[in-house]
Amino acid sequence: MKKILLLAAMSALLLPLCAQAAPGKKKDAPSRPASKDCKWEKVEDKTLGLAAWVQRCDYGFRKIDLFAEKNALMMRYSDGGKPDPLIETFDLKPDESLEAGVKRVFAEHTPDKSVVARCLLKPYKGYNDAGPPAGAKRYTFVANAELQKEVDKKTDPGDIPEPACGEWGDAPDGIQYFEVQPANNPHKVMFVRAGQDEPMFDEKTLRLLGDGPMATENPENY
Repeated sequence: MKKILLLAAMSALLLPLCAQAAPGKKKDAPSRPASKDCKWEKVEDKTLGLAAWVQRCDYGFRKIDLFAEKNALMMRYSDGGKPDPLIETFDLKPDESLEAGVKRVFAEHTPDKSVVARCLLKPYKGYNDAGPPAGAKRYTFVANAELQKEVDKKTDPGDIPEPACGEWGDAPDGIQYFEVQPANNPHKVMFVRAGQDEPMFDEKTLRLLGDGPMATENPENY
């Protein structure tokens, strides 16, 4: 009888530990505190195909909010001006690989085709030392040697050069990149404009919505 009671007591103690250790969904929450006068809120839009934690800010004289519109996550200021796209999503064509889709979207948004021909797709590593979140890949476009020489000749020493690969390539004065998440949605790519400062969205927990194994089995595990 004493052994039975002892085993029951041990089981009661072990159950909470097992529950903590068991694999499961990660907490769906932002990866950092909100900025002063701001608060986090969740945006999840099927047309955009993205789930994102975004900040809504109230500075008194100005309010800032982010919202989904068609295939873009937009940022709006209460004191005027058109909303700016921060993230845009694009569907791949049938049988198109993720890298091929990134190249196509870049080419479609870069009017100067001579620039397209002289810009190279490279992994993007400039955001932070930690690199992209698990399950994601980031890319950018950088000038080849010939184009870079032309840009260097046009740039005065100490000045910030114009982006060699245009508005959808590597930005010398800001952070922007293409991101793919094959485990969440292998049929979609996104272009992320994080800007110069900490972005108004949580770039570490962006999640493409789709039919990948992570999206169906554990959609908050990204």
